[in-house]
Amino acid sequence: MTTVSALEPTVAPVRPVERIQIIDILRGFALFGILLVNMVIFSHPFQSILFPTPPDTPWHDRFALWLIHFLGEGKFYSLFSLLFGLGMVLQMERIESRGRRFVPLYARRLLVLLLIGVVHAFLIWPGDILIIYALLGFPLLLFRKAKPRTLLIWVVALLVIPWLLMAAGAVLVALGRMTPEGAQAIEQSFAIVEAGYRADLARAEQVYATGSFWEITGQRVYDYMSMGLSSFFVLGFNILAMFLLGAYFAKRRIFNDLEAHRPLFRRLLIWGGVIGLTGNAIYATLIMELPRYDVTPELLIATVAQGVGAPLLMLAYVSAICLLALRPSWGSRLQMLAPLGRMALSNYLLQSIVCTLIFYSYGLGLFGKVGAAWGIALTVVIYLLQIPLSQWWMSRFLYGPAEWLWRSLTYGKMQPMRLKNNSA
Repeated sequence: MTTVSALEPTVAPVRPVERIQIIDILRGFALFGILLVNMVIFSHPFQSILFPTPPDTPWHDRFALWLIHFLGEGKFYSLFSLLFGLGMVLQMERIESRGRRFVPLYARRLLVLLLIGVVHAFLIWPGDILIIYALLGFPLLLFRKAKPRTLLIWVVALLVIPWLLMAAGAVLVALGRMTPEGAQAIEQSFAIVEAGYRADLARAEQVYATGSFWEITGQRVYDYMSMGLSSFFVLGFNILAMFLLGAYFAKRRIFNDLEAHRPLFRRLLIWGGVIGLTGNAIYATLIMELPRYDVTPELLIATVAQGVGAPLLMLAYVSAICLLALRPSWGSRLQMLAPLGRMALSNYLLQSIVCTLIFYSYGLGLFGKVGAAWGIALTVVIYLLQIPLSQWWMSRFLYGPAEWLWRSLTYGKMQPMRLKNNSA
């Protein structure tokens, strides 16, 4: 039987035996949080996140939304971003150690990811984040040789920049409101913006609930161009900062030896937990009652609280899992998440396919009919089904289907797929 090595090009994808398992476990864990947060947008219009929680929301759905803001929002795409940046450095070191050029290969990898993201955003779900990852992967390349200290400086700078921009906007709006004429003009401007978003929301509610596949596709394209692209500016600084933090982790070999970094994980768990939970509690409480399209001091406080709290709470999550993995009993339990992480892209896309089939009119047609509390329950059910499905798949194949396609297009050659090809 042909071995994998005989089929691989000179520069090939990483083999299973070369993987750092804690990274796959963290990816598998992140998939739960991604689905938890995305479920709200799967089941309701994208535009709904811009408005305060409706006053007639049942108490259990209101609490569920608060919990998602508190423990979920902003933490899990940050974790995926950290792992993305970490992966870039690991790939660079592996490829350059074989005497090959890294940048052309990685650029092809990003372009393929961009293509997958476009298909996902326009034909499946407009909440796609892959396009942003692919585009920000190019500036990430500029930092591939940076020293760890330089990376940390840029992490802090990139996190602070959006706060400063928003603070400047809040100050300008406050100054403009100091005169009656200015206040009237500003209020009219925000009223026009609100009316536009509410019109978009009403149209999205109608199309996703009753439209045909192609009508929904048109709405998806509109939503991504109007809402998805704006998230590039809202999330871009944070995502790039987490990319660089991941590169820092890679250069420090933090995940290569968990035991050696146990004191670091303990500090991150304590301080990340205390500051992260505090910041996110402030954010979750304020954002429930605030419109996100109006620049107010309250929104600035909420944004800064999450901007500080979300990355720190994410690092507390990471540290908790790493410390648990060092315990033999827990380490064996966490192993079940590794197959999810090895095919994280496939599972991410599968979540979108399953949820849009549940909510959109060409599926079960439950759009707008499932509250946040039931959304959490549905998240748990889907995730628990993905665990054995991923274990079954990875016991038979080298890659998830989307990973296989990504690698084959990147390397310009069909990659081996079945696990039996891995042995003579």
